[in-house]
Amino acid sequence: MHGSLGARRGPVTSRPVTDALTVRPISDAEHLAFLETRPAASFLQTPAWGRVKSDWRAQSLGWYAGDQLVGAGLVLHRSLPGIGRTLAYLPEGPVIDWTADDLRAWLAPMVAVLKAEGAFGIRIGPPVVTRRWRAATVKSGLADPVLDRLGDVPADATEPVGIRVTTHLGANGWRQQGTAGGFAAGQPRYVFQVPLVGPDGPRSDDDLLKAMNQLWRRNIKKAAKAGVKVRTGGRADLQSFHPLYAETAARDHFTPRPLAYFETMWDQLVGERPDRMSLYLAEHEGDLVAATTLVRVGGHSWYSYGASSTAKRDVRGSNAVQWQMMRDARDGGATVYDLRGITDTLDGDDPHVGLVTFKVGTGGEAVEHAGEWDLPLSRPLYAAFALWLRRR
Repeated sequence: MHGSLGARRGPVTSRPVTDALTVRPISDAEHLAFLETRPAASFLQTPAWGRVKSDWRAQSLGWYAGDQLVGAGLVLHRSLPGIGRTLAYLPEGPVIDWTADDLRAWLAPMVAVLKAEGAFGIRIGPPVVTRRWRAATVKSGLADPVLDRLGDVPADATEPVGIRVTTHLGANGWRQQGTAGGFAAGQPRYVFQVPLVGPDGPRSDDDLLKAMNQLWRRNIKKAAKAGVKVRTGGRADLQSFHPLYAETAARDHFTPRPLAYFETMWDQLVGERPDRMSLYLAEHEGDLVAATTLVRVGGHSWYSYGASSTAKRDVRGSNAVQWQMMRDARDGGATVYDLRGITDTLDGDDPHVGLVTFKVGTGGEAVEHAGEWDLPLSRPLYAAFALWLRRR
């Protein structure tokens, strides 16, 4: 890993702001144009994502210093049944200068606008990192019978910006949310990422392979030897992806999303930018053995959904498709390949530990984000909403 943790997806920064900040609604076009000026931002903060989440009311907000747009946020509003007041949710956002010394100057005008619009509470997910662990460190933690949680393992790096953000939020009435259960739309606090760029530029295939564990390298070779072919598909291929995804859901005991959800996701994301979403299909002798979706914004690429067949697992289609996505992301200019969420468990008896082990094998790093934070604006309504969620 070049002797370091590799490429960073740091907080999005803007030019120094001297004017008092104001926040007001902006159009989708203004929102997207602003994101195009950023090195990266979460796909959950794109205008298209608001159209994917059609069961929410989407709104784009802009932060202005004078006439200059210096920040943006996608707000998803969910109403409390029978009341009309909303929880205002900014998943993995907003896209503002989280490195600023005075975060209150950025957050206070947003709070004022959303409160005036009838929000009873606000949930944000600051896109800042607090801690990082190299794959080798996580592997050591998995092998230690005393350690049950990733958070108990000394981190290889602690990020000052992330620590400052969480300290500020905690001191100003924001409440950090738990990482399990709770809010149905919550985003993972812990993710696993593979840096695609090192000190000398994009990492070579050999460098990426050397960072993987022996099992991953062997499975990639095994897939190639077995004749697994990976191709990218179009919207029509979602018809082939979905049955495999449903099979995976039944095997792994989770509730699958309907085909219409993926078709909407494709239409909105690809409609916003042709390279925003891709579908990968791994085939062996005419049989679809694995399929995945990839989402990209700027220099950040995410593996978002995956599926694999129970039959022909020995040809290792899942490893082949991940390897192809990783290289394509790098060749397309991405600096980070993000395998998305992991739980923080290190307990060998926990059913989620297999996912951790699979992702650690890629040789990247585990990353802890600041997590999601709530600001109750009406405590009675906020408490009622929490109760409603628990009873759903």
